[in-house]
Amino acid sequence: MESRAKLFGHAIHPILIVFPLGLLATAVVFDIVRILTVNPSFAAVSYWMIVGGLIGGVLAAPFGLYDWLAIPSSSRAWGVGLAHGLTMVVTLLLFFGSWWLRPYPSYEPSSAALGLSFAGVATALFGGWLGGELVERLGVGVDDGANLNAPNSLTGTSATAGVPAPTMEGSSGRYERR
Repeated sequence: MESRAKLFGHAIHPILIVFPLGLLATAVVFDIVRILTVNPSFAAVSYWMIVGGLIGGVLAAPFGLYDWLAIPSSSRAWGVGLAHGLTMVVTLLLFFGSWWLRPYPSYEPSSAALGLSFAGVATALFGGWLGGELVERLGVGVDDGANLNAPNSLTGTSATAGVPAPTMEGSSGRYERR
């Protein structure tokens, strides 16, 4: 099932989620470094990474919702997509709470703020796994004609136009050229 929201032939949601996930995860890394070094500069970096991650997550969410609304409600993908979306909303709320509890960027975050961001990373990992399940197992957001020899998406040509799809040979599951 192809994504409905595309940019240059690619689904927008997976393009945008890289930034918030990376920023939020790295914020936690900087919190850990701050704990280990007691250097307040790392708290400031973490604070602003959370801000950037929250903004990026809010920007990515509508594109995911738009694609999810196209999934038939009777399918397994619909339920997985719902769980993915709700998990990622919880992730953003946990990080928002962590940010809210930080008094100022360069001060030491409270135990509660750290706990919320650590919980946020755990939910982000689970939500990311669900997103991977949608794409890699259920084919959500994948071009209907996707194959190993499909033309470049910038050509505007259908993925199936004049290109033979690879075949599966034997039980090895390996694609082989014909």
